[in-house]
Amino acid sequence: MNPTKALTALVFAAVASTVQAGPLAYGICQTGCNTVAVACYAGAGLTFGTVVAAAAAPAAALACNAALGTCSAACATVALLAPTP
Repeated sequence: MNPTKALTALVFAAVASTVQAGPLAYGICQTGCNTVAVACYAGAGLTFGTVVAAAAAPAAALACNAALGTCSAACATVALLAPTP
């Protein structure tokens, strides 16, 4: 085996075995948040991504945006710090 490839494999194995955060869990969590946001918009008769977040935006869109922000913040504080086996 090429020494460079062997060293790369060794470093990768060492790094992969010491991962403590949950980037996969974070991605899944964010996907869930976005799915709920799309459903929230659809329930209000809106299309997610087409409403400009401004004071003149419909109240339902602003509420959906606030919920998405809360959900995303929860993902960042919980899922990114969650230990993964």
